[in-house]
Amino acid sequence: MNRHWNSYLNQTLSRRELLKVSSTGFGSLALASMLQASTDPMAVKAPHFKPRAKRVIFLFMHGGPSQVDTFDYKPLLKRDHGKPLPFARPKVVSGETFNLLQSPWQFKQYGQSGAWVSDLFPEIAKCVDDLCFIKSMWGSNSRHGGALLELHTGSDTFIRPSMGSWVTYGLGSENSSMPGYLTICPTQSHGGANNFGSAFLPAPYAGTAIGSVGVPARDAKIPFITNTETPRNIQRMEIDYSQGLNRKQLELTGPDHALEGRIESFELAFRMQAEAPELQDLGQESEATRKMYGLDNPVTEDFGRQCLMARRFSEKGVRFVQVSHTYKWDQHANLRRDHEQNAAEVDKPIAGLLKDLKSRGLLEDTLVLWSGEFGRTPTAEGSDGRDHNPEAFTVWMAGGGVKPGFSYGATDDYGYYSVVNKVHFHDLHATILHLLGMDHKKLTYRFAGRDFRLTDVHGNVVHDIMV
Repeated sequence: MNRHWNSYLNQTLSRRELLKVSSTGFGSLALASMLQASTDPMAVKAPHFKPRAKRVIFLFMHGGPSQVDTFDYKPLLKRDHGKPLPFARPKVVSGETFNLLQSPWQFKQYGQSGAWVSDLFPEIAKCVDDLCFIKSMWGSNSRHGGALLELHTGSDTFIRPSMGSWVTYGLGSENSSMPGYLTICPTQSHGGANNFGSAFLPAPYAGTAIGSVGVPARDAKIPFITNTETPRNIQRMEIDYSQGLNRKQLELTGPDHALEGRIESFELAFRMQAEAPELQDLGQESEATRKMYGLDNPVTEDFGRQCLMARRFSEKGVRFVQVSHTYKWDQHANLRRDHEQNAAEVDKPIAGLLKDLKSRGLLEDTLVLWSGEFGRTPTAEGSDGRDHNPEAFTVWMAGGGVKPGFSYGATDDYGYYSVVNKVHFHDLHATILHLLGMDHKKLTYRFAGRDFRLTDVHGNVVHDIMV
């Protein structure tokens, strides 16, 4: 320390003098802040063009809900119940199926749009004028594992970055104190962590799991997020020391994605302590809000908690949130009993989420996606079941720039094949990225000598579903 500075320490500084001797320090602080922003992988990035949506909430129905029992009304299925399918089945099928099986549920038209919804979803039916149905979805794989990977990553055969990872890679996160991609109670089967992993993208873009399948949503918390034993300033010193060692190691080894990801994860974990505990505390919500999501009913409480957490995380700037109703929709038998139970668990929470987002002005720039990994056959498996069917199924979206009260595409008279305006998973991914302001052909990452993207070499944006 020089004599000039020592002399100032021995006297009371005026405001002007303090600014004079510390002015260079302000510049250093500003430069350090700019450098940190430029190297932060989760810093907010500009989209390719003006987005319609800023964030995504993905409601995943693991197992494959039946389109002909939920949103794809087929009166001929009832008329021809018990008759053979009047055309050829796909060459690749999951198992043996028999004659046509009518839906056990009645369909009615709802809202000004007149959308058909079965009795399985009386609460979602009240929201149809906010929904955009795609009734002509199809995929390439009839098995759960491959279909889940295709839905989440765009590939049913290779380990690729997940949809949420691509979104956060392209846009960053609006909240530096939370992960950009959260998945609540995710499945551990049929691809497991590969469904929310970042693969060859840098580690910060991977989904952060909160709980897992089999863990009640009440107990699904980010672990070790509070530290009552070590003061925050001491924690900062400990992290700075370990980070210094890590960075010295980087100087020796050169680029190392795993080590760089570890450095970033320590910093994020430290920042999360200030915000995550409060975000996870649903007790802050009003009683009316808790009832709207079904937290007062043991049937709907679990999925309702997931949906309410999703709203809270999205509201605080988390870019991509997934909630999973995990591995319940695979009704090879007991279709009536199990689809009814599944729908009862998710119907009110999903409707509550849509109403809550809308009342808060969040639905306008939040894209909500509802989907399984495939649909079911209109033919019977056994006496009361339906087999896997990737040839046709329904997804719906809401908010985020899609046309409300709109239905797109169609299946054949029995709902076995998508036949009008077919939409593949690649097209769905391209459309989601477009709604978020990204060109799926330009959102690339170079790995192993080639440029990769979520849609690989496929995908067409479905402009007709956009406002």
